[in-house]
Amino acid sequence: MMKILVCISHVPDTTSKINFTANNLKFDSSGVQFVINPNDEFGLTRAMWFKERQGASVDVVSVGGPETEPTLRKALAIGADAAIRIDTPALDGYAVASELSKIAKEGGYDLIIAGRESIDYNGGVVPGMIAATIGASFVNNCIALELSGSNATAVREIDGGKETLSTSLPLVIGGQKGLVEESDLKIPNMRGIMMARKKPLTVVESTNTEQKTRSISFEKPPAKSAIKMVDAENIDELISLLHNEAKVL
Repeated sequence: MMKILVCISHVPDTTSKINFTANNLKFDSSGVQFVINPNDEFGLTRAMWFKERQGASVDVVSVGGPETEPTLRKALAIGADAAIRIDTPALDGYAVASELSKIAKEGGYDLIIAGRESIDYNGGVVPGMIAATIGASFVNNCIALELSGSNATAVREIDGGKETLSTSLPLVIGGQKGLVEESDLKIPNMRGIMMARKKPLTVVESTNTEQKTRSISFEKPPAKSAIKMVDAENIDELISLLHNEAKVL
């Protein structure tokens, strides 16, 4: 049986209002709704396709504290067989990749699906680091994936087009929208939610990997300036504003 591991990031919903505390050194999670990282959700849905059609087993894994468990339970409700939580904060890309690599290697997974990046820190380094650490093939920006035995065919986005690649398992991909369509994303139903309560969620200890980067500070984008309305007949004023204030002419 093919074994698939889907890496899940616990990220703020994009509709949440973001604030920082401790003199802009720490993200303020108060009142923030957390969800499965969208790029990871595309990957999880594709994994469910392989489970339903090819009989693969699907595990999900996340790095974080107990606050991430509702997100993992949602993944179980969508259809994953088991969940793993690595009990340590997600410090940086290197530390996260090191923790996930240990699980991937010890579990003997054939396919490791990660999102190309998380929507909170947008580092985009974790899937490539996992592949390098465990010695697996790697396809980033993956928008299509087919498996046949121990072989895989993947399509990735490149500047100005797409590239089709063939490789062998084990394989790590950095998935994104296109791997499945948004209309294909699965919403947990009541049966899935009830079954998720009985599925195993294993907590494992951290390997205490040293982080390689640290956030110096956070800041919000500057507020947008007020809009100036110009009468459609007043072309001279519009040209003056574009030249003297916007400085685009």
